[in-house]
Amino acid sequence: MRAGTRFLRENGLTLAFGTGFLLVLAGQAVAGCAELNTLLEARGLPRIKVGDYVLTSDFMVDVTENWQSEFLQFFLYIFGTVWLVQRGSPESKPLDRIGVESDEEQKVGAYATPDSPRSASAGGLRQALYSRSLGVVMCLVFVLSWLAQSVTGRVTYNEEQLRDLQPPVSWGTYVTSAEFWNRTLQNWQSELLAVASMVILSVYLRQRGSPESKPVGSAHLTTGVEG
Repeated sequence: MRAGTRFLRENGLTLAFGTGFLLVLAGQAVAGCAELNTLLEARGLPRIKVGDYVLTSDFMVDVTENWQSEFLQFFLYIFGTVWLVQRGSPESKPLDRIGVESDEEQKVGAYATPDSPRSASAGGLRQALYSRSLGVVMCLVFVLSWLAQSVTGRVTYNEEQLRDLQPPVSWGTYVTSAEFWNRTLQNWQSELLAVASMVILSVYLRQRGSPESKPVGSAHLTTGVEG
């Protein structure tokens, strides 16, 4: 197998979803620009190009609003599944493994194997940080996306205020406004519903060949087993 073909095969999930992300983001930019131009024309203002639109607060607030809700979902799920379980779900750990688990189960410290990451065999702060690095990074991206959403959202909101001959508001006023939390909570509730649905539906439903599903013939109450 050629190196290029092997790389594509071994990284298919990342490449497929990464490509899909870029295509959908481009589509969002085109559609969003068209929508904004319709609004501008109705107000007798000049149209803008897609290249200019992607630099506007209108585009950025929509993008960051979605990003922060997605990363919140992953952050909560990663940390939540350390301590919370769901009987019968492949999305859950086995019922007897609640918690951070032992060093032997996690292959850290003296139990690290030759192919373990170096940070797993290290001790102290380095190991502690690495053992929580996935959740920490997801949390950090969520916080940064939330801040970006609040900043760009304020700019967009103030532009609407000025068009309506109303005074602009401060960042603090905007992030405590109903407009901001209405947009934010709409996304959060949908993400939490999606996770809850995946957890409980995977108890009783199957998808042959998917690691997100139990083997087709597994009992409904089999927990923490992937197909």
